[in-house]
Amino acid sequence: MKGPTVLSIFHYATFTLALKSFLNQPGDGRMQPEIPASCLSWSLILGAILRLNSANRLEWLAHSADRGQLGLATGFGDDALAYFTERVDAEVIRHRLAATLKLAKSNKVFDETAFIGLAIDGTGAGRTLKTSCPLCHPIKDTEGKLICHLHHFVMVSVVGSGITLPFDIEPYKPGDSEYAAGKRVLKRAVSHLGPRFAGYVVADGKFATAPFLHTADEVKVPILARLKDNLPELSAAVEARLSQSTPSMTFQHGPDRIEVWDGDDFDPWETLNWSTVRVMRYRQHKMNGTIIQADWLTNFSMAKLGTRSFFKLAKSRWEIENQGFNDGKNLYGMEHIQHHHPNSLLVNWLFLLLALMIERLYRIRYLHRGSHPRITAMQLKDTLWLNLTPAGSNTS
Repeated sequence: MKGPTVLSIFHYATFTLALKSFLNQPGDGRMQPEIPASCLSWSLILGAILRLNSANRLEWLAHSADRGQLGLATGFGDDALAYFTERVDAEVIRHRLAATLKLAKSNKVFDETAFIGLAIDGTGAGRTLKTSCPLCHPIKDTEGKLICHLHHFVMVSVVGSGITLPFDIEPYKPGDSEYAAGKRVLKRAVSHLGPRFAGYVVADGKFATAPFLHTADEVKVPILARLKDNLPELSAAVEARLSQSTPSMTFQHGPDRIEVWDGDDFDPWETLNWSTVRVMRYRQHKMNGTIIQADWLTNFSMAKLGTRSFFKLAKSRWEIENQGFNDGKNLYGMEHIQHHHPNSLLVNWLFLLLALMIERLYRIRYLHRGSHPRITAMQLKDTLWLNLTPAGSNTS
């Protein structure tokens, strides 16, 4: 069977993406470990790429396939993975994710875009009926009866560059908030990546508040945020002006016709220390007759960001929903709890993001050199499975 193999991805990760030292030293906090950290850290990455959602399945893989072809030095049990993830320093993984993005940028992975974006959004994952952990949020029915527990976090992803790469997660406990976690992850992302990596940050309407916009100002990254009813004064001013006016521009976006209104002289609300607010309204006419309308605000000037580019950057927010949360939950096991421990949850999620980064850089950029067609994530996964050799088989 020809095509990509697990070992070829392992070599790509360790050498091309310079992950060898990280896999050997991923922030392992175990005392006198018997199983090498490189074996356990690579198995977590490999499990996500092969879409094995549990520690039991990873244990099975390590004992069922030729470990030389897997890039694994030894087998292990699911309890070893639990013990390992409880003690890994998540900050080491976060730094490695950011360093891999910077390496990708220096290797011209993002050269097809003028603006590299950072999208921030929150979600919940990992429902459980078991005893709660410190990150568990109780979910109750209308009568106040406990249904289950859920874990909430905010994620940040590279968007707008033709390849969506989530790279950090910030969980938050009950009593904390998505909003506060979003500010923390934005500050940390820019600190790890450097001030000139990203050209903008894009977020949903719940982040369109003065403190969050000021946080973006603080890290010196222009921001685009959805304008909704949580800003009633600005929303009313936008509606009064734009509802009776003709579009500033009309253009095609794929099969859809787009009408756009763009004004850069709206007054800021009382707590926002901007001198003026720029607002774009777009109305998207789809071929089936559906009309989608949305308002967005930004501190980009018209001289630095044209109207069409404003529309394109606003639309990039959906990448974190579709290629981040949806893919992560439905395909790569983000919903599954491998070990119900707060540090294990975070570490498993961060390793999942690293696996997504490796898989997408390998499949979309590395394998796509030349004129041959790009393979899908499902095709890559299936090919990897077909190329695996059972443990103990004689291939001579």
